[in-house]
Amino acid sequence: MPANQKADRGSLKTLKSLHGKEQLRYLLDYFKLPLIIFCIILYIIIYSAYRHITYKEPVLYTALVNVDVSETLTKQLSDDFLAATDANPAKKTFHLYTGLYLTDDENSTYHEYTYGSRMKILASIESKMLDVVLMDKEAFDAFAQNGYLCDIDKLLSEKAPDLYKNVKSYLVENTYIKEDNASDVVLDPSVEYSAVTESYPMGLDMSQAGMISQAGFEEPVYLGVISNSPRTKTALNYIQYLFSE
Repeated sequence: MPANQKADRGSLKTLKSLHGKEQLRYLLDYFKLPLIIFCIILYIIIYSAYRHITYKEPVLYTALVNVDVSETLTKQLSDDFLAATDANPAKKTFHLYTGLYLTDDENSTYHEYTYGSRMKILASIESKMLDVVLMDKEAFDAFAQNGYLCDIDKLLSEKAPDLYKNVKSYLVENTYIKEDNASDVVLDPSVEYSAVTESYPMGLDMSQAGMISQAGFEEPVYLGVISNSPRTKTALNYIQYLFSE
């Protein structure tokens, strides 16, 4: 008789000889590993089914950087856009990142949030979970210098010529620093700073854009589209929406 069959018979004999709590304890000890494996597999199946049922496809990822908005404008910038596209809110979602700040001013109230914001922004860009940014001039310069923003003039003229005609006057140029010797300057202040740069339209001044113009911002708010965004078509629809009355 094979050894495994003898072991099984021995286990059954032992089980029959036990009673009550001892029998239950024996079952738990004997089948502990199979039970654990079964529970793990069951959890994975249930979790996967839950994610599949509750998953909502992201329509657009947008971030507010150095820009604080009211609850009303937050709704207009997110949920109202989703409704304007006739998207099913049970199947689609709009992500709006808020509370992000980038500043070199150590006296700024928001300076302590800069490091965390920078890490979140970088991670979002790397994972292609950031498409559009609404920001102030300081943040606009930071995004531009790092090469995060696409040539919005080219994007609009090629993908949305009618929209391009309407917003062309709001295009704003900025500068991408391809490479520089900033680290050398930090190590040796006597070294003269030099850089290889490229300038092109990277943003739109949203000061005259529908709901943005009505929000009462004291400083200009700029819109940029992230270079590696896989949702540029929706980003263009979003620009159209923001400029609508």
